[in-house]
Amino acid sequence: MTDSGPNPIGKHRNFYGRRHGKTLKPNQQAALENDLGALRLAGVDQGENPDRTPLNLSFLHGRPLWLEIGFGGGEHLVHQAAQHRNVTFIGCEPFINGVAMLLRKIRLAGVDNIRLHPGDVRDLFDVLPDGVVEKCFLLYPDPWPKKRHHRRRAVTPEYLQPLHRVLAPGAELRIATDIPDYVRQALQEVPKAGFEWLADSAAEWRDPWDDWLSTRYEQKALREGRVPHYLTFRRSKA
Repeated sequence: MTDSGPNPIGKHRNFYGRRHGKTLKPNQQAALENDLGALRLAGVDQGENPDRTPLNLSFLHGRPLWLEIGFGGGEHLVHQAAQHRNVTFIGCEPFINGVAMLLRKIRLAGVDNIRLHPGDVRDLFDVLPDGVVEKCFLLYPDPWPKKRHHRRRAVTPEYLQPLHRVLAPGAELRIATDIPDYVRQALQEVPKAGFEWLADSAAEWRDPWDDWLSTRYEQKALREGRVPHYLTFRRSKA
């Protein structure tokens, strides 16, 4: 497998949908204005770091780094951060309404081990050192259901190659989705990108992880009769 380097400015193909939703509530707007600045990672956006200088990782304080990509409303990210206080988390989410919801949850939960990039995770990939992320969550990513849009999914080489580079050898990648064709594409593309699927029985992809917190999106999927799949991969040690 060949890892890719930084992407030229403006060359990313979106694997996410909208960036803004309904008008923010006053408390959500206040959270963005008061809390985001202290948690937002500096030097990730291409505009503020066009040379793609590697990120200063002093904020880790020697702790392991876990990454959640597309955290939605943030309930799973806050749950993990509360359960693993000795881990530093980075959450990436381009949907600003989701960022506002997460900030409120962080304040209410009192967790202090989360940092944020409110944008495209591939901008973060550009500036992370090799092998620094020890666990990654990709939970209910945008399904891009139309066939012509499948190349925008997050389980494509354009996305998986830089992800492979920033993950540590042996790191765990968790993918949750309720879209059968997304499962098919993940099982086809993720192993080719240098990951091993960790499943010896059907229960290992039908049953959620022991530390799983069901998200609002998953509850909606269950109400509408869709079946969640929980895929666990391990990054190759080579």
